[in-house]
Amino acid sequence: MAAARHYTLGFDLGGTKMQATVSDRRFRAVGSRRKKTKDYRGARRGLIGIAETVQEALEDAGLRAGQLRGIGIGCPAVLDLDRGVILQAPNLGWRNVPVKRVLEKSFRCPVVIANDADAGTYGEYRFGAAQNARCVLGVFPGTGIGGACVYEGKLLRGRVSSYMEIGHIHMQPEGRLCGCGRHGCLEAVASRLVISSEAAAAAYRGDAPHLLRAAGTDLSAIRSRALAEAIDAGDTAIEDIVQHAAKYLGVAVASVVNLLAPDVIVLGGGLTEAMPHIFLNAVRDAVREQTMKPFRTAKVVAAKLGDDAVALGAAGLVDATP
Repeated sequence: MAAARHYTLGFDLGGTKMQATVSDRRFRAVGSRRKKTKDYRGARRGLIGIAETVQEALEDAGLRAGQLRGIGIGCPAVLDLDRGVILQAPNLGWRNVPVKRVLEKSFRCPVVIANDADAGTYGEYRFGAAQNARCVLGVFPGTGIGGACVYEGKLLRGRVSSYMEIGHIHMQPEGRLCGCGRHGCLEAVASRLVISSEAAAAAYRGDAPHLLRAAGTDLSAIRSRALAEAIDAGDTAIEDIVQHAAKYLGVAVASVVNLLAPDVIVLGGGLTEAMPHIFLNAVRDAVREQTMKPFRTAKVVAAKLGDDAVALGAAGLVDATP
């Protein structure tokens, strides 16, 4: 007799970590596993890491793959949603990776893939800060900068791929090289990687003594929490760097608000979680000052689901897929 398929697994494939969470029919977590993405360099090793993390999450829940209704995976990438392929993941260095086919073969259940910002925004719409909203814009500044929109309960998408790549809005024609290969994208001026690199330079010059003592000039150590702690300790140079990046984020969000007129804008990601006052205020100011008057009523709120947003949203997408 076939095992009852009462469980869904949501997977968050991030630039720094991968997390698998098994949920029951009420989306209560019953098992999970988390690993560092950097331990699985390259697409082939990455797929192995995803499969291992899924299997270990199932074991943590005391389940077998045959009890899964499906797997939803949020990826920091441009995707072919119909075929379930990662077309390009700039911050992972992956191209043309058949995630859906590999996981369906390994675990014998349907697999739904989504951009990680899509999954996170859908999670906030279903379970978090944007429940019951008609139009939700989600923006997630962190290692990269992701964006997504849920309109009347459905994720907006392109012809075959995910869209709303707010991190690749062109901000500076002659700006820094971005991970996507172009110059001057929002990610190249406002992502955590860029902020951390400028912060490392400030620490090296002696302009950020607290950060230098706490994290040195190693980019891998200068994460969102370290930046926040440096600001709290009095490193004004770090605060200036973060504020500058947050203003660019606000400009980009305001431009998107003029296109979509959302009723709720959800800000998540590591930078927002660590320094909510800076990023929320910057976006609120931009929405108030740089959007058309009828659109200025949009609420700018912090995400509620934290690290669980992508995995929970990905699981919710499995539930919503016919």
